[in-house]
Amino acid sequence: MAGTILLVDDEQDLVDTLRYSLEREGYATLAARDGAAALGVLGQSQPDLVLLDWMLPDMSGVDVCRSLRMSERTRRIPVIMVSARGDEIDRVVGFELGADDYVTKPFSVRELLLRIRAILRRRSGESAASDDSQVERLRVDLEGHQVWVDDHRIGLTALEFRLLTTLLARRGRVQTREMLLNDVWGMQVDVTTRTVDTHVQRLRKKLGEVGHYIETLRGVGYRFLVPEPGANKASA
Repeated sequence: MAGTILLVDDEQDLVDTLRYSLEREGYATLAARDGAAALGVLGQSQPDLVLLDWMLPDMSGVDVCRSLRMSERTRRIPVIMVSARGDEIDRVVGFELGADDYVTKPFSVRELLLRIRAILRRRSGESAASDDSQVERLRVDLEGHQVWVDDHRIGLTALEFRLLTTLLARRGRVQTREMLLNDVWGMQVDVTTRTVDTHVQRLRKKLGEVGHYIETLRGVGYRFLVPEPGANKASA
């Protein structure tokens, strides 16, 4: 079995279509018509991914996503937010609250399947990695979604955490803005590369004295690289 997908949407026709397509691909499916039902399902089972509509009858899908990320039991479950709201600010809100991808209605079922497969493959790779990674003064707990500089815990959003761990996993290798959009944001084509720059700046600021571990390569992108003693700090 490829995995279990929880579908949270009050449009029964769409749920039926997605169920048919997902089960043809080997996935098991669960379904919930509103936020309360979704949280009830998540209290009893552990799906591999949640496909979550923004507009639900009883509460916002954003509130459901926030609840997932606040619970130790469900915080690692990938979430794809689905919405007719296509403005950049809506996508940014979804990502900041912990969505792994954001798909605007109407969408291609084939494209959605590819996105699901990519996220599950990425998460599988993360699970195979070490749960704890330390580089000099920076320590990252992948399983617990926590970051420390020395003994001080740093509060990061889910998106900032993904950005940091993506750069850390590829330490020493240059990551273009387009690569980061694809791997961290899920390649939302109408999110500009400037979004990457803004989030890198925020991440550096939160990391404080070790923010310079994220190096800027002008006109190219970014690289996680602990500098040699006395090396100049890269500017934002």
